[in-house]
Amino acid sequence: MLNLKSILAVGLSLGLAACSVGPRYKQPTVVLPQQFTAPDTATVDVSPPADASDSEFWHSFNDPELSSLVERALTANNDLRAAVDHYDSANALLREAKFDRYPTVTMSTSVGRQKLSEFQAFGYPRNNRFFNPEINASWELDFFGRVRHNIEAQRQLALADASSLAAIQVTVVGEVAGAYIDLRGRQELLRIARENVENEKQTVRLVEAAYSAGRGTEFDTSRARALLETTTSRIPELLSAITLDEYRLAVLCGLPPDAFVSQLEVARPLPDLPDRIDPGTPADLIRRRPDVSASEERLHAATERIGIATADLFPRVNFAGLLGFNELHGDTPFDGISAVNLAALNIDWSFLDRGRVRARIAASRADGDAQLAQYQQSVLLALEDVENALVSYARSQDRDVQLQLAAKDSKRAADLASVRFKNGATSLLDLLDALRAQLKDEDAYAESHSNSALSAVLLYKSLAGGWPQHPPQPPRSGTP
Repeated sequence: MLNLKSILAVGLSLGLAACSVGPRYKQPTVVLPQQFTAPDTATVDVSPPADASDSEFWHSFNDPELSSLVERALTANNDLRAAVDHYDSANALLREAKFDRYPTVTMSTSVGRQKLSEFQAFGYPRNNRFFNPEINASWELDFFGRVRHNIEAQRQLALADASSLAAIQVTVVGEVAGAYIDLRGRQELLRIARENVENEKQTVRLVEAAYSAGRGTEFDTSRARALLETTTSRIPELLSAITLDEYRLAVLCGLPPDAFVSQLEVARPLPDLPDRIDPGTPADLIRRRPDVSASEERLHAATERIGIATADLFPRVNFAGLLGFNELHGDTPFDGISAVNLAALNIDWSFLDRGRVRARIAASRADGDAQLAQYQQSVLLALEDVENALVSYARSQDRDVQLQLAAKDSKRAADLASVRFKNGATSLLDLLDALRAQLKDEDAYAESHSNSALSAVLLYKSLAGGWPQHPPQPPRSGTP
Protein backbone atom coordinates (compact mmCIF):
# COMPACT_ATOMS: atom_id res chain seq x y z
CA MET A 1 0.00 0.00 0.00
CA LEU A 2 1.41 3.37 -0.97
CA ASN A 3 2.03 5.82 1.85
CA LEU A 4 2.59 9.56 1.56
CA LYS A 5 6.37 9.17 1.43
CA SER A 6 6.24 6.76 -1.47
CA ILE A 7 3.82 9.02 -3.36
CA LEU A 8 6.15 11.98 -2.95
CA ALA A 9 9.10 9.84 -3.98
CA VAL A 10 7.38 8.82 -7.20
CA GLY A 11 6.46 12.46 -7.91
CA LEU A 12 10.04 13.59 -7.27
CA SER A 13 11.51 10.95 -9.55
CA LEU A 14 9.14 11.95 -12.33
CA GLY A 15 9.96 15.60 -11.75
CA LEU A 16 13.67 14.96 -12.16
CA ALA A 17 12.97 13.36 -15.53
CA ALA A 18 10.53 16.06 -16.57
CA CYS A 19 10.79 17.97 -19.81
CA SER A 20 8.59 20.10 -22.01
CA VAL A 21 7.74 18.08 -25.10
CA GLY A 22 6.71 19.46 -28.45
CA PRO A 23 8.29 22.05 -30.76
CA ARG A 24 9.59 25.39 -29.56
CA TYR A 25 8.20 28.39 -31.43
CA LYS A 26 10.57 30.29 -33.68
CA GLN A 27 9.55 33.43 -35.52
CA PRO A 28 9.22 32.64 -39.24
CA THR A 29 11.84 34.08 -41.52
CA VAL A 30 10.34 36.21 -44.28
CA VAL A 31 12.41 37.71 -47.06
CA LEU A 32 11.41 41.38 -47.43
CA PRO A 33 12.50 43.98 -49.99
CA GLN A 34 14.70 46.80 -48.75
CA GLN A 35 12.24 49.48 -49.82
CA PHE A 36 8.97 49.97 -51.61
CA THR A 37 9.11 50.25 -55.39
CA ALA A 38 6.09 52.51 -55.97
CA PRO A 39 6.88 55.85 -57.68
CA ASP A 40 7.20 59.10 -55.81
CA THR A 41 4.79 61.91 -56.55
CA ALA A 42 5.63 64.19 -59.42
CA THR A 43 5.12 67.26 -57.26
CA VAL A 44 8.43 68.86 -56.35
CA ASP A 45 8.33 69.76 -52.67
CA VAL A 46 11.11 70.51 -50.23
CA SER A 47 8.88 70.13 -47.16
CA PRO A 48 9.41 67.01 -45.05
CA PRO A 49 7.07 64.12 -45.88
CA ALA A 50 4.28 63.12 -43.54
CA ASP A 51 5.09 60.23 -41.22
CA ALA A 52 3.28 57.08 -42.27
CA SER A 53 3.41 55.67 -38.74
CA ASP A 54 1.62 58.69 -37.29
CA SER A 55 -0.74 57.24 -34.69
CA GLU A 56 -3.31 59.96 -35.39
CA PHE A 57 -2.83 60.65 -39.08
CA TRP A 58 -6.15 62.44 -39.49
CA HIS A 59 -4.71 65.52 -37.74
CA SER A 60 -2.44 66.05 -40.77
CA PHE A 61 -5.59 66.89 -42.78
CA ASN A 62 -6.12 70.02 -40.63
CA ASP A 63 -9.88 69.51 -40.38
CA PRO A 64 -11.26 69.83 -36.82
CA GLU A 65 -14.59 68.30 -37.76
CA LEU A 66 -12.91 65.21 -39.20
CA SER A 67 -10.80 64.88 -36.05
CA SER A 68 -13.91 65.16 -33.89
CA LEU A 69 -15.71 62.43 -35.85
CA VAL A 70 -12.73 60.08 -35.65
CA GLU A 71 -12.35 60.57 -31.90
CA ARG A 72 -16.04 59.91 -31.41
CA ALA A 73 -15.93 56.74 -33.49
CA LEU A 74 -12.93 55.43 -31.53
CA THR A 75 -14.84 55.73 -28.27
CA ALA A 76 -18.38 54.77 -29.36
CA ASN A 77 -18.22 52.50 -32.41
CA ASN A 78 -20.15 49.30 -31.70
CA ASP A 79 -17.81 47.04 -33.68
CA LEU A 80 -14.94 48.31 -31.55
CA ARG A 81 -16.87 47.72 -28.35
CA ALA A 82 -17.57 44.15 -29.47
CA ALA A 83 -13.86 43.64 -30.24
CA VAL A 84 -12.93 44.94 -26.78
CA ASP A 85 -15.35 42.44 -25.24
CA HIS A 86 -13.76 39.61 -27.26
CA TYR A 87 -10.35 40.73 -26.00
CA ASP A 88 -11.61 40.78 -22.40
CA SER A 89 -13.00 37.27 -22.90
CA ALA A 90 -9.63 36.04 -24.19
CA ASN A 91 -7.88 37.57 -21.17
CA ALA A 92 -10.36 35.85 -18.86
CA LEU A 93 -9.63 32.50 -20.50
CA LEU A 94 -5.92 33.18 -20.09
CA ARG A 95 -6.40 33.84 -16.37
CA GLU A 96 -8.33 30.58 -16.10
CA ALA A 97 -5.56 28.65 -17.86
CA LYS A 98 -2.93 30.07 -15.48
CA PHE A 99 -4.76 28.57 -12.51
CA ASP A 100 -3.87 25.11 -13.88
CA ARG A 101 -0.35 25.66 -12.51
CA TYR A 102 -1.68 25.47 -8.97
CA PRO A 103 -3.76 22.97 -6.99
CA THR A 104 -7.51 23.13 -7.41
CA VAL A 105 -9.25 23.13 -4.03
CA THR A 106 -12.99 22.65 -3.68
CA MET A 107 -15.37 21.92 -0.85
CA SER A 108 -18.47 19.76 -0.89
CA THR A 109 -21.01 18.72 1.68
CA SER A 110 -23.63 15.98 1.70
CA VAL A 111 -26.54 16.24 4.11
CA GLY A 112 -29.50 13.89 3.96
CA ARG A 113 -31.79 11.29 5.33
CA GLN A 114 -31.81 7.77 4.02
CA LYS A 115 -34.29 4.91 4.32
CA LEU A 116 -33.09 1.45 3.45
CA SER A 117 -35.15 -1.55 2.38
CA GLU A 118 -35.60 -4.43 4.75
CA PHE A 119 -33.16 -6.53 2.77
CA GLN A 120 -30.51 -3.77 2.92
CA ALA A 121 -30.87 -3.02 6.60
CA PHE A 122 -29.89 -6.53 7.78
CA GLY A 123 -31.86 -6.08 10.98
CA TYR A 124 -30.55 -2.61 11.75
CA PRO A 125 -32.75 0.52 11.75
CA ARG A 126 -33.77 1.42 8.24
CA ASN A 127 -33.80 5.22 8.81
CA ASN A 128 -30.61 7.20 9.31
CA ARG A 129 -29.30 10.71 8.87
CA PHE A 130 -25.86 11.63 7.57
CA PHE A 131 -23.59 14.67 7.23
CA ASN A 132 -20.40 14.42 5.12
CA PRO A 133 -18.34 17.63 4.63
CA GLU A 134 -15.19 17.27 2.51
CA ILE A 135 -12.33 19.40 1.20
CA ASN A 136 -10.97 18.09 -2.10
CA ALA A 137 -7.70 19.03 -3.75
CA SER A 138 -6.27 18.05 -7.13
CA TRP A 139 -3.14 19.11 -8.92
CA GLU A 140 -1.77 18.08 -12.28
CA LEU A 141 2.00 17.86 -12.01
CA ASP A 142 3.13 19.40 -15.30
CA PHE A 143 6.12 17.16 -15.95
CA PHE A 144 5.79 17.19 -19.74
CA GLY A 145 4.62 20.77 -20.36
CA ARG A 146 0.97 20.23 -21.23
CA VAL A 147 -0.16 22.97 -18.84
CA ARG A 148 2.66 25.30 -19.88
CA HIS A 149 1.86 24.84 -23.57
CA ASN A 150 -1.82 25.49 -22.90
CA ILE A 151 -1.09 28.70 -20.97
CA GLU A 152 1.20 29.97 -23.70
CA ALA A 153 -1.37 29.12 -26.38
CA GLN A 154 -4.04 31.08 -24.51
CA ARG A 155 -1.62 33.99 -24.06
CA GLN A 156 -0.94 34.12 -27.79
CA LEU A 157 -4.67 33.96 -28.58
CA ALA A 158 -5.25 36.90 -26.22
CA LEU A 159 -2.46 38.81 -27.99
CA ALA A 160 -4.04 37.93 -31.34
CA ASP A 161 -7.36 39.36 -30.15
CA ALA A 162 -5.53 42.53 -29.07
CA SER A 163 -3.98 42.81 -32.52
CA SER A 164 -7.35 42.17 -34.15
CA LEU A 165 -8.79 44.97 -32.02
CA ALA A 166 -6.07 47.30 -33.28
CA ALA A 167 -6.80 46.23 -36.87
CA ILE A 168 -10.50 47.01 -36.42
CA GLN A 169 -9.59 50.40 -34.98
CA VAL A 170 -7.46 51.19 -38.01
CA THR A 171 -10.33 50.09 -40.25
CA VAL A 172 -12.89 52.22 -38.41
CA VAL A 173 -10.67 55.30 -38.63
CA GLY A 174 -10.18 54.67 -42.34
CA GLU A 175 -13.93 54.28 -42.91
CA VAL A 176 -14.72 57.49 -41.03
CA ALA A 177 -12.08 59.47 -42.90
CA GLY A 178 -13.14 57.95 -46.22
CA ALA A 179 -16.84 58.67 -45.68
CA TYR A 180 -16.07 62.23 -44.56
CA ILE A 181 -13.89 62.94 -47.59
CA ASP A 182 -16.47 61.44 -49.92
CA LEU A 183 -19.09 63.68 -48.29
CA ARG A 184 -17.02 66.83 -48.82
CA GLY A 185 -16.19 65.77 -52.38
CA ARG A 186 -19.89 65.26 -53.18
CA GLN A 187 -20.68 68.63 -51.69
CA GLU A 188 -18.06 70.20 -53.95
CA LEU A 189 -19.59 68.47 -56.96
CA LEU A 190 -23.00 69.76 -55.85
CA ARG A 191 -21.63 73.31 -55.66
CA ILE A 192 -20.20 73.01 -59.17
CA ALA A 193 -23.48 71.62 -60.50
CA ARG A 194 -25.50 74.43 -58.95
CA GLU A 195 -23.12 77.09 -60.28
CA ASN A 196 -23.36 75.61 -63.75
CA VAL A 197 -27.14 75.51 -63.44
CA GLU A 198 -27.15 79.26 -62.74
CA ASN A 199 -24.82 79.91 -65.68
CA GLU A 200 -26.96 77.82 -68.01
CA LYS A 201 -30.13 79.58 -66.82
CA GLN A 202 -28.55 82.87 -67.90
CA THR A 203 -27.70 81.29 -71.25
CA VAL A 204 -31.31 80.13 -71.68
CA ARG A 205 -32.54 83.66 -70.93
CA LEU A 206 -30.10 85.09 -73.50
CA VAL A 207 -31.21 82.58 -76.15
CA GLU A 208 -34.88 83.20 -75.44
CA ALA A 209 -34.32 86.97 -75.62
CA ALA A 210 -32.50 86.58 -78.95
CA TYR A 211 -35.29 84.34 -80.25
CA SER A 212 -37.88 86.94 -79.22
CA ALA A 213 -35.85 89.57 -81.09
CA GLY A 214 -35.82 87.42 -84.23
CA ARG A 215 -32.12 86.48 -84.05
CA GLY A 216 -32.50 82.80 -83.20
CA THR A 217 -34.58 79.71 -83.70
CA GLU A 218 -36.71 77.47 -81.52
CA PHE A 219 -34.11 74.80 -82.10
CA ASP A 220 -31.52 76.96 -80.31
CA THR A 221 -33.75 77.48 -77.28
CA SER A 222 -34.51 73.75 -77.08
CA ARG A 223 -30.82 72.87 -77.09
CA ALA A 224 -30.08 75.41 -74.35
CA ARG A 225 -32.92 74.10 -72.19
CA ALA A 226 -31.80 70.50 -72.74
CA LEU A 227 -28.31 71.32 -71.42
CA LEU A 228 -29.84 73.07 -68.38
CA GLU A 229 -32.13 70.13 -67.63
CA THR A 230 -29.26 67.62 -67.95
CA THR A 231 -27.12 69.58 -65.51
CA THR A 232 -30.05 70.02 -63.10
CA SER A 233 -30.71 66.28 -63.13
CA ARG A 234 -27.35 65.65 -61.43
CA ILE A 235 -28.39 67.51 -58.27
CA PRO A 236 -30.80 64.88 -56.82
CA GLU A 237 -28.20 62.14 -57.28
CA LEU A 238 -25.57 64.19 -55.45
CA LEU A 239 -27.99 65.06 -52.64
CA SER A 240 -28.74 61.36 -52.22
CA ALA A 241 -25.04 60.45 -52.04
CA ILE A 242 -24.42 63.21 -49.49
CA THR A 243 -27.23 61.91 -47.28
CA LEU A 244 -25.87 58.36 -47.46
CA ASP A 245 -22.45 59.59 -46.32
CA GLU A 246 -24.06 61.46 -43.42
CA TYR A 247 -25.88 58.28 -42.38
CA ARG A 248 -22.69 56.21 -42.64
CA LEU A 249 -20.72 58.60 -40.44
CA ALA A 250 -23.42 58.59 -37.77
CA VAL A 251 -23.58 54.79 -37.61
CA LEU A 252 -19.77 54.56 -37.46
CA CYS A 253 -19.94 56.84 -34.43
CA GLY A 254 -22.53 54.62 -32.76
CA LEU A 255 -25.48 56.96 -33.37
CA PRO A 256 -28.78 56.74 -35.31
CA PRO A 257 -28.35 57.42 -39.07
CA ASP A 258 -29.89 60.91 -39.02
CA ALA A 259 -27.82 62.19 -36.06
CA PHE A 260 -25.35 64.21 -38.17
CA VAL A 261 -27.61 65.45 -40.97
CA SER A 262 -27.95 68.99 -39.64
CA GLN A 263 -24.33 69.15 -38.52
CA LEU A 264 -22.79 68.03 -41.82
CA GLU A 265 -25.15 69.62 -44.31
CA VAL A 266 -23.08 72.83 -44.28
CA ALA A 267 -20.61 72.38 -47.12
CA ARG A 268 -16.92 72.69 -46.39
CA PRO A 269 -13.85 72.29 -48.61
CA LEU A 270 -11.94 69.05 -48.79
CA PRO A 271 -9.29 68.55 -46.08
CA ASP A 272 -5.70 69.49 -46.81
CA LEU A 273 -3.57 66.71 -48.25
CA PRO A 274 0.06 66.08 -47.36
CA ASP A 275 2.26 66.54 -50.43
CA ARG A 276 4.27 63.45 -49.62
CA ILE A 277 3.86 60.49 -47.29
CA ASP A 278 6.94 58.55 -46.23
CA PRO A 279 6.00 54.85 -46.22
CA GLY A 280 9.09 53.80 -44.27
CA THR A 281 10.53 50.37 -45.01
CA PRO A 282 8.79 47.02 -45.51
CA ALA A 283 10.39 45.75 -42.30
CA ASP A 284 8.83 48.63 -40.35
CA LEU A 285 5.49 47.89 -41.98
CA ILE A 286 5.48 44.22 -40.96
CA ARG A 287 6.27 45.14 -37.37
CA ARG A 288 3.48 47.75 -37.36
CA ARG A 289 0.61 46.02 -39.18
CA PRO A 290 -1.77 44.57 -36.57
CA ASP A 291 -3.23 41.99 -38.95
CA VAL A 292 0.26 40.56 -39.53
CA SER A 293 0.87 40.51 -35.77
CA ALA A 294 -2.43 38.71 -35.19
CA SER A 295 -1.53 36.11 -37.82
CA GLU A 296 1.86 35.45 -36.24
CA GLU A 297 0.35 35.16 -32.76
CA ARG A 298 -2.15 32.60 -34.01
CA LEU A 299 0.76 30.70 -35.59
CA HIS A 300 2.50 30.75 -32.20
CA ALA A 301 -0.67 29.42 -30.52
CA ALA A 302 -0.94 26.64 -33.13
CA THR A 303 2.66 25.65 -32.36
CA GLU A 304 1.84 25.43 -28.66
CA ARG A 305 -1.15 23.23 -29.43
CA ILE A 306 1.24 20.74 -31.06
CA GLY A 307 3.00 20.55 -27.69
CA ILE A 308 -0.33 19.98 -25.92
CA ALA A 309 -1.11 17.06 -28.23
CA THR A 310 2.42 15.66 -27.95
CA ALA A 311 2.21 15.64 -24.14
CA ASP A 312 -0.52 13.00 -24.40
CA LEU A 313 2.17 10.51 -25.44
CA PHE A 314 3.52 10.69 -21.89
CA PRO A 315 1.97 9.99 -18.50
CA ARG A 316 -0.34 12.59 -17.00
CA VAL A 317 0.35 12.73 -13.28
CA ASN A 318 -2.30 14.09 -10.91
CA PHE A 319 -2.05 14.47 -7.16
CA ALA A 320 -5.39 14.10 -5.35
CA GLY A 321 -6.19 14.79 -1.73
CA LEU A 322 -9.32 14.68 0.43
CA LEU A 323 -9.95 15.79 3.99
CA GLY A 324 -13.30 15.48 5.75
CA PHE A 325 -15.44 13.46 8.12
CA ASN A 326 -18.60 11.40 8.11
CA GLU A 327 -21.33 11.86 10.69
CA LEU A 328 -24.04 9.19 10.87
CA HIS A 329 -27.18 9.05 13.04
CA GLY A 330 -29.18 5.87 12.75
CA ASP A 331 -29.04 4.19 16.15
CA THR A 332 -26.51 1.67 14.91
CA PRO A 333 -23.01 0.69 16.05
CA PHE A 334 -21.65 2.90 13.22
CA ASP A 335 -23.14 6.11 14.65
CA GLY A 336 -20.86 9.02 15.37
CA ILE A 337 -18.20 11.10 13.65
CA SER A 338 -15.37 9.53 11.70
CA ALA A 339 -12.49 11.38 10.03
CA VAL A 340 -11.80 10.73 6.33
CA ASN A 341 -8.62 11.58 4.42
CA LEU A 342 -7.02 10.57 1.16
CA ALA A 343 -3.69 11.24 -0.55
CA ALA A 344 -3.18 9.65 -3.93
CA LEU A 345 -1.03 9.95 -7.02
CA ASN A 346 -2.91 9.14 -10.18
CA ILE A 347 -0.91 8.32 -13.31
CA ASP A 348 -2.86 8.27 -16.55
CA TRP A 349 -0.90 7.08 -19.55
CA SER A 350 -2.50 6.71 -22.97
CA PHE A 351 0.24 4.50 -24.40
CA LEU A 352 -2.39 1.96 -25.45
CA ASP A 353 -4.22 4.68 -27.38
CA ARG A 354 -1.21 6.02 -29.30
CA GLY A 355 -3.00 5.83 -32.63
CA ARG A 356 -5.52 8.48 -31.61
CA VAL A 357 -2.81 10.57 -29.93
CA ARG A 358 -0.65 10.45 -33.07
CA ALA A 359 -3.66 11.46 -35.16
CA ARG A 360 -4.25 14.50 -32.91
CA ILE A 361 -0.58 15.44 -33.18
CA ALA A 362 -0.75 15.18 -36.98
CA ALA A 363 -3.88 17.36 -37.01
CA SER A 364 -2.16 19.96 -34.80
CA ARG A 365 0.88 20.00 -37.10
CA ALA A 366 -1.36 20.47 -40.13
CA ASP A 367 -3.09 23.37 -38.37
CA GLY A 368 0.33 24.86 -37.66
CA ASP A 369 1.33 24.56 -41.32
CA ALA A 370 -1.93 26.26 -42.32
CA GLN A 371 -1.28 29.11 -39.88
CA LEU A 372 2.24 29.50 -41.27
CA ALA A 373 0.85 29.79 -44.80
CA GLN A 374 -1.70 32.35 -43.60
CA TYR A 375 1.04 34.35 -41.90
CA GLN A 376 3.15 34.38 -45.05
CA GLN A 377 0.09 35.41 -47.06
CA SER A 378 -0.70 38.22 -44.63
CA VAL A 379 2.83 39.59 -45.13
CA LEU A 380 2.44 39.53 -48.92
CA LEU A 381 -0.99 41.15 -48.75
CA ALA A 382 0.38 43.90 -46.51
CA LEU A 383 3.17 44.65 -48.99
CA GLU A 384 0.68 44.60 -51.86
CA ASP A 385 -1.67 47.00 -50.04
CA VAL A 386 1.09 49.53 -49.53
CA GLU A 387 2.46 49.28 -53.06
CA ASN A 388 -1.04 49.71 -54.51
CA ALA A 389 -1.80 52.66 -52.26
CA LEU A 390 1.51 54.35 -53.08
CA VAL A 391 0.88 54.04 -56.81
CA SER A 392 -2.69 55.29 -56.47
CA TYR A 393 -1.69 58.28 -54.35
CA ALA A 394 1.23 59.29 -56.58
CA ARG A 395 -0.74 59.02 -59.84
CA SER A 396 -3.78 60.76 -58.40
CA GLN A 397 -1.65 63.79 -57.55
CA ASP A 398 -0.25 63.84 -61.08
CA ARG A 399 -3.81 63.68 -62.42
CA ASP A 400 -4.92 66.48 -60.09
CA VAL A 401 -2.33 68.88 -61.48
CA GLN A 402 -3.46 68.36 -65.05
CA LEU A 403 -7.20 68.42 -64.31
CA GLN A 404 -6.89 71.59 -62.27
CA LEU A 405 -5.28 73.33 -65.26
CA ALA A 406 -7.96 71.93 -67.57
CA ALA A 407 -10.75 73.20 -65.29
CA LYS A 408 -9.27 76.70 -65.19
CA ASP A 409 -8.85 76.80 -68.97
CA SER A 410 -12.40 75.50 -69.55
CA LYS A 411 -13.90 78.15 -67.28
CA ARG A 412 -11.93 80.88 -69.06
CA ALA A 413 -13.11 79.53 -72.44
CA ALA A 414 -16.75 79.41 -71.25
CA ASP A 415 -16.57 83.00 -69.99
CA LEU A 416 -15.12 84.17 -73.30
CA ALA A 417 -17.72 82.22 -75.28
CA SER A 418 -20.52 83.85 -73.25
CA VAL A 419 -19.16 87.34 -73.92
CA ARG A 420 -18.71 86.61 -77.63
CA PHE A 421 -22.23 85.17 -77.88
CA LYS A 422 -23.70 88.30 -76.29
CA ASN A 423 -21.86 90.41 -78.87
CA GLY A 424 -22.94 88.15 -81.72
CA ALA A 425 -19.36 87.08 -82.47
CA THR A 426 -19.94 83.35 -82.02
CA SER A 427 -22.70 80.82 -82.42
CA LEU A 428 -24.86 79.24 -79.74
CA LEU A 429 -23.30 75.87 -80.53
CA ASP A 430 -19.85 77.17 -79.56
CA LEU A 431 -21.24 78.56 -76.30
CA LEU A 432 -23.01 75.32 -75.39
CA ASP A 433 -19.89 73.30 -76.17
CA ALA A 434 -17.84 75.60 -73.93
CA LEU A 435 -20.37 75.22 -71.09
CA ARG A 436 -20.37 71.44 -71.42
CA ALA A 437 -16.56 71.38 -71.37
CA GLN A 438 -16.50 73.61 -68.28
CA LEU A 439 -18.89 71.35 -66.36
CA LYS A 440 -17.05 68.22 -67.46
CA ASP A 441 -13.58 69.49 -66.51
CA GLU A 442 -14.66 71.02 -63.20
CA ASP A 443 -16.43 67.79 -62.29
CA ALA A 444 -13.38 65.75 -63.25
CA TYR A 445 -11.05 67.88 -61.14
CA ALA A 446 -13.35 67.87 -58.10
CA GLU A 447 -13.77 64.11 -58.29
CA SER A 448 -10.06 63.55 -58.85
CA HIS A 449 -9.18 65.77 -55.89
CA SER A 450 -11.60 63.80 -53.73
CA ASN A 451 -10.07 60.54 -54.94
CA SER A 452 -6.60 61.86 -54.07
CA ALA A 453 -7.74 62.46 -50.51
CA LEU A 454 -9.26 58.97 -50.39
CA SER A 455 -5.97 57.57 -51.72
CA ALA A 456 -4.13 59.30 -48.89
CA VAL A 457 -6.49 57.69 -46.39
CA LEU A 458 -6.02 54.28 -47.98
CA LEU A 459 -2.24 54.75 -47.86
CA TYR A 460 -2.31 55.60 -44.17
CA LYS A 461 -4.64 52.67 -43.58
CA SER A 462 -2.37 50.24 -45.45
CA LEU A 463 0.58 51.56 -43.43
CA ALA A 464 -1.40 50.93 -40.22
CA GLY A 465 -1.82 54.60 -39.48
CA GLY A 466 -4.64 55.45 -37.12
CA TRP A 467 -3.85 53.51 -33.98
CA PRO A 468 -6.36 54.34 -31.26
CA GLN A 469 -5.50 56.52 -28.29
CA HIS A 470 -8.80 56.01 -26.46
CA PRO A 471 -10.45 52.62 -25.85
CA PRO A 472 -14.15 52.24 -26.64
CA GLN A 473 -16.40 53.14 -23.71
CA PRO A 474 -19.34 51.14 -22.35
CA PRO A 475 -22.80 52.39 -23.35
CA ARG A 476 -24.41 55.10 -21.31
CA SER A 477 -26.94 54.17 -18.66
CA GLY A 478 -30.29 53.33 -20.13
CA THR A 479 -28.82 51.75 -23.29
CA PRO A 480 -28.55 48.00 -23.78
